[in-house]
Amino acid sequence: MVSIKQLNYALAVEKTLHFKKAADLCYVSPSTLSNALTELETQLGVQVFERTNKKVLITTAGKEVLNIALSIKLKMDDLNRLSKIQNEPLSYPITIGIIPTIGPYLLPVVLPSLTQLYPNLKLTIVEDQSINLVNQVKRGDIDTAIIALPFDTNNLNVYKFWSENFYWMAHVNDPLAHKTKVTGNDLTKSKLMLLSDGHCLKDQALDVCKIATDAPYSVGASSLTTLIQLVAGKMGTTLVPHMAVDQLLMSNPLLTKALLDEPGPHREIAFILRSTFAGINDIELLKNLFKKELELTININK
Repeated sequence: MVSIKQLNYALAVEKTLHFKKAADLCYVSPSTLSNALTELETQLGVQVFERTNKKVLITTAGKEVLNIALSIKLKMDDLNRLSKIQNEPLSYPITIGIIPTIGPYLLPVVLPSLTQLYPNLKLTIVEDQSINLVNQVKRGDIDTAIIALPFDTNNLNVYKFWSENFYWMAHVNDPLAHKTKVTGNDLTKSKLMLLSDGHCLKDQALDVCKIATDAPYSVGASSLTTLIQLVAGKMGTTLVPHMAVDQLLMSNPLLTKALLDEPGPHREIAFILRSTFAGINDIELLKNLFKKELELTININK
């Protein structure tokens, strides 16, 4: 009889396309994993993987097996979670993904209240780009994720809890530094720097400002902190979300801000999760708590 353990081994190989890396993920020896998968293929009468010295390939029939295996794994995860959520709210382990343009600014705001209200919550945070988080949620590698919209969520359920606009950040000596509001047209005249490809904030900013992706001057960075340091060094200007403004200005007194005066909100923040996720009520609790804490913080800092 096929076991859940065998299916998990197969899914690990699908994820890594490498038997040793998959074995490490599953905390077993490569020989244990390989033998279990050979037995799985014998039981099913289907070759799932083609093995060579250099790489692992998934057969056409194997893709069907792995799709079913993932469906079974997700249902088992939800079944196990059901038994835990019958206790007090948010008293079981939960893994939340979060994108880099949200994590450093949201987490300090919400974690103090979260740990006070739900001391038994065992929280794991995974920071990654939106596309990777969407895929991890769909595969059940993480329970939920917090991303910025608009973004293709691949039919996952979306629970919005915040919306905000972008602010233009510049050195106080910048020719436009006297402005309290700027438009997309203003930004075409400045040395605008944005995050590197793959960060949704870059695409959202370009879309809001109606700026072409082949703009003549662009510096790609992997974090807003890096961009702000470049702005402080008079390398150019940038756009940041509202929730990040005060933290970034506090550490850089030579910078100034101006509201991006384009139709908004410029982005919305939301939890994404599978429709079968058993802890939807707990995500509602998190959503409401995060919204409340953000409203208090943004109002205080206005």
